[in-house]
Amino acid sequence: MAEEAQGKWEGKATVELKGATADQVWPFFEDFCNLQKWLPLVDSCHRVEGELGQPGLVRLCKFSKVSSDGSHEETEIKWAKEKLIMIDPNERCLSYEILENNVGFKSYVATIKVLPINDGDGDGDGDGHHGCEIEWSFITDPIEGWPLEDFNSYINSSLQFMGQEMEQAVLSR
Repeated sequence: MAEEAQGKWEGKATVELKGATADQVWPFFEDFCNLQKWLPLVDSCHRVEGELGQPGLVRLCKFSKVSSDGSHEETEIKWAKEKLIMIDPNERCLSYEILENNVGFKSYVATIKVLPINDGDGDGDGDGHHGCEIEWSFITDPIEGWPLEDFNSYINSSLQFMGQEMEQAVLSR
């Protein structure tokens, strides 16, 4: 679900994890410089300045983009510097913005929330399910060459994949 308002794009994606609690999943996001563990597109992600777990932390994410014109393939390195602007471990949420990049973002701010789910059915037999929901919302300027629907689809598919990977990591502990 995304909207175009006053020249800005806004959207939100969610994924529900039934086999992992919010307390089990939050540390994966709290470790802001580990994105390469959860998204296969990201080749590397590391701290370039600031303190781990503190607003002001800046990470550099790089990924390779292979393009082909039919006769040969070319690998281009794409990158983005992203700054942690807010982190609240009690509420299990963080916000970050893209500072510099060669991907096409002019402005981009995202908020990630890890929300507990306790769907007790109220009859006291304990068969309600427990888990969590990850919510990724964003506001950005339009991205040249990328329709809003495609960008929203990318955010959603990335979050679905991350959720599966994180749930698997929790279950394999």
